[in-house]
Amino acid sequence: MKRTPMELAAMASAAVPGLAPTGVAGSPDDAADFDAAVLVDEAGKQWRVRSPKHIDASMRLETELLVLRTFVPAVRAELPFALPYVAGTVRQGDLCTFVYSDLPGSTRDIDSLVAEGGTLPREVGRAMAAIHSLPQDLVNNADLPSYSANEFRQRKLNELDQAATTGKIPAVLLRRWEHALEDVTLWRFNPSVVHGDLHEDNLLVSNGRISAVTGWTDLRIGDPADDFAWLIAANDPTFTEAVHSAYNAARSETPDPHLIRRAALSAEFALAQWLVRGVAAENPAMIAEAEEMLATLEADILDQEAAAKAAEEAATAAAAQAAMADQAAADAAEARAAGARAAGRAPAAAPSAGPRNSAGLPGAASGTTALKSAASNTAASNSAASANAGSARVSVSPITPEAPVAQDAAAEDTAGPDGTGSPAAAKDEVVAGPETGTLAAVTVLPVDPPKPDTASK
Repeated sequence: MKRTPMELAAMASAAVPGLAPTGVAGSPDDAADFDAAVLVDEAGKQWRVRSPKHIDASMRLETELLVLRTFVPAVRAELPFALPYVAGTVRQGDLCTFVYSDLPGSTRDIDSLVAEGGTLPREVGRAMAAIHSLPQDLVNNADLPSYSANEFRQRKLNELDQAATTGKIPAVLLRRWEHALEDVTLWRFNPSVVHGDLHEDNLLVSNGRISAVTGWTDLRIGDPADDFAWLIAANDPTFTEAVHSAYNAARSETPDPHLIRRAALSAEFALAQWLVRGVAAENPAMIAEAEEMLATLEADILDQEAAAKAAEEAATAAAAQAAMADQAAADAAEARAAGARAAGRAPAAAPSAGPRNSAGLPGAASGTTALKSAASNTAASNSAASANAGSARVSVSPITPEAPVAQDAAAEDTAGPDGTGSPAAAKDEVVAGPETGTLAAVTVLPVDPPKPDTASK
């Protein structure tokens, strides 16, 4: 049964002796669990009232009372924000209504938090880091839930199985969540103290900073990513990144590389949990709302998968085209290099087409040309030899691979009759004709020196 703000004001007066409200207004809260209002007394002081709608919600409020009592003054002094005090309670049947003292600041919706910008994202990150840095004994001594990383993952798997039994979860989402939960590397985290119900309605803002944090009904030791789920639901990556960066800077532990991914999974899975609660409560409105949100999430996931597939195919096609272009460039470069090598081996000028021998070298006709060239190129050396040895007959024949140059091993130099050292035997020299580049054997034949003219005597 929903209670009006006036009814809540009357219950607050009964819970706190001497409280005389002069004004009252509704306050945002978990609509499925609580009715809430803000009161103003004669002195202008504000009070907050929370009244549970069912027994489970009442137990959560009683848990919060236990939690707040564990925050001794020494612990509160270390926090960068204020915590609520329970000013009084009033019980009606099985349900217990709580009245809290005034706290500085006011709530903002998520769009207002994002739009305010400035130092606010950093303040949110610092506040979350302070919560996760609380001593775990605070939770253990209060006998509150505590989960290791593996226990937390197994708990999520059990909740997924429970959600699947409703028959209302789209198959796409079931597969997505199951695959994520089976990825054990994703769930390697250091458990910490977790607020458990952190969102914009439980953050009070004053002068650009987080002045107070409320809603401590689900405090536990577990996955710190759960407290980031509301940021993922805000759908503003820039704001989320700024909060996350400030959070990592304020924490003493090594940053968790998978925290944001698990936070996204937690934000998605909250829709399944809402559906399960609606089914358990036999609340058609909750069920219909959950189904609508799940359908929207399914459509978003399918769109993301299609876009990712298209991007992957485009990248693959671009890589293939780049590889083909690189190969074509390499082939062209190789062809140019081969052409350059062939040009370097080719003769500088082609002689007249004449008969060629079996090795492809010029035959007799070319040899005649080579003879003339060789005789011209060796004129100086031959004239020098003639000066010492007299006239000599020169015979040049072309050299082919089939007829290598052979030198007379028995030929030796002997001194002439006049002691001038004229050659006594033929010697072969190899020269190249400049016109054809053909090698030719030059045979220098010895000639006896002229004899004295006896007739003149």
